Amino acid sequence: MASLVTKISEAVQSPSERSKFAYKVMLAFSFLYYLRPSDVIPGLRTIPLAKITGAIAILALLLGGKKGGPKKLPFEVKLLFAMFCWLILTVPFSSWRGNSLQVVVWQFSKTFIIPFTLVMTVSRMRELRRLIFVQAAGVALMTMVSVLVNTRWNGRLAGIGNGLLSNPNDLAMNIALNWPICLVFLLTARGMLKKILWGMAILTMIYAVMATYSRAGFLALSMAIALCLWEFALRGRRIHIIAVATLCVLLSVFLAPQNYSKRLETLVGQDQAGDKDRGSAAARRALLIESLKVTATHPVFGVGPGNFSSFTSTWMVTHNTYTEFSAECGIPALVMFLVLLQLAFRNVRRVRKSKLYDRRSDVQMFAGALWASLVAYLIGASFASTAYSLFPYYMVTYTILLAKIAFPPVKERFGVAVKPVQVEERIYSPV
Repeated sequence: MASLVTKISEAVQSPSERSKFAYKVMLAFSFLYYLRPSDVIPGLRTIPLAKITGAIAILALLLGGKKGGPKKLPFEVKLLFAMFCWLILTVPFSSWRGNSLQVVVWQFSKTFIIPFTLVMTVSRMRELRRLIFVQAAGVALMTMVSVLVNTRWNGRLAGIGNGLLSNPNDLAMNIALNWPICLVFLLTARGMLKKILWGMAILTMIYAVMATYSRAGFLALSMAIALCLWEFALRGRRIHIIAVATLCVLLSVFLAPQNYSKRLETLVGQDQAGDKDRGSAAARRALLIESLKVTATHPVFGVGPGNFSSFTSTWMVTHNTYTEFSAECGIPALVMFLVLLQLAFRNVRRVRKSKLYDRRSDVQMFAGALWASLVAYLIGASFASTAYSLFPYYMVTYTILLAKIAFPPVKERFGVAVKPVQVEERIYSPV
């Protein structure tokens, strides 16, 4: 890896060229992470794409890190690094050290590498838009393919393959988080064909959440849609979006899977018999109580990242991101995670107060979509274990980048603070 980085650094001499190359590497990483070509194309399944994506992330980190020093890092990135260090510190105190070390090194490490590299390489709105597009298009496409192939897991719709979206709950959560962003691309699309494709995508995503029978996904998506109505239809004075929402509700009623209403009844304590309800409301309550007990007995270091299922012999995750952090990594990790989410909301508020927000409709819409996605995640995280998954940290990173673009860093020249000159990009007007 070191020799490869040296050769590439020699090929791209200037820092700006290395930064551009690192950005392209991160686009490739996002493509492999969300689109999962090995899950769609059988011939690629023998290729170790997981290791390749990890190497890509490290390569981008080494290249992008040459552009600036640690003093230029936003506090959120430093906090992520502190979380990573804390998780490493918990490993010696883990009930299963080998498993915890694997979770920290191979899963959670990316939550620092990706934001660090993106902060160092993304400086323009079109770069951020392209990055978000890869994610939104990837989740939308994989959802549509899953619906067409009709992949099932215990009677529930699941993503194809064994990747990010293979689990029904993970698929539903990713759909809920990306639905507001897909709506933005629908509203800003130019040309009828693009509008039709994005329209089909957001309708299919609603159906897919129902077909997963995921209650966390239902709650998160419902909140995301409600906030999008407020942000884009009422606050943004786009009344025609209400007609789209009405269509979505009607289609949801007619296309809802069998016994879906009974599945939702478990949200208020009415247990449902059947294989699809292994995660019943009673079982979730029991897991919540158990995770709180583990937190009380191991408040500082927890039982180790990824060890709740083995430590309690339930062989089930907490199904709650907040207690997953507290039980497995200790209360300090939970506090840092909550602070990170609070900083993400602060970034959105700061962007809304910027001059760029007043001038550019695309900045307004992406700020609104990220706000809706974050609120949806706050709800969904109460019913899903996502502490070591990368996708919520991607959303936090987008808020960091949007705030960075809205408030460019001030450079000093001859002892005088000078703001960098920004070239005005094409402004997308919502339809």
